[in-house]
Amino acid sequence: MGLMQKEVATPLGVNPRTILNWEKGHTAPPMVSIPAIVQFLGYDPFLKSKTLSQHLLAKRREMGWSITEAARVLGVDPTTWRNWECGQTILYRQHRIQVARLLDLSADVLDQEMALRWNRSHQRPLSEPIRGNP
Repeated sequence: MGLMQKEVATPLGVNPRTILNWEKGHTAPPMVSIPAIVQFLGYDPFLKSKTLSQHLLAKRREMGWSITEAARVLGVDPTTWRNWECGQTILYRQHRIQVARLLDLSADVLDQEMALRWNRSHQRPLSEPIRGNP
């Protein structure tokens, strides 16, 4: 954008040296700074979501939440949220509904994705019916 570090640092509420460290890759912006960066740039320069895990991480970045804060919003343990961001199955339907609502996704599509994950992780053939609610 052709701006000086000071011109970027001031609206973001950080030190110009912080901007330099981000630019050189010495440090990464903390999660709490992400919403201000996105607003300043007018777009999200971070990873574009493709997987559910990436959607969860992108939502945390968008909101500036730590894992603990994101977990609190959904009423789950931080380890549970972390596991979801690492690609583990969202086991309970109520959690899938909450995640779908948070990410503006279809709960039915999320259910299907979780069923596929469950089958793969338990090496079930896809033709075998799922019993109960994985």
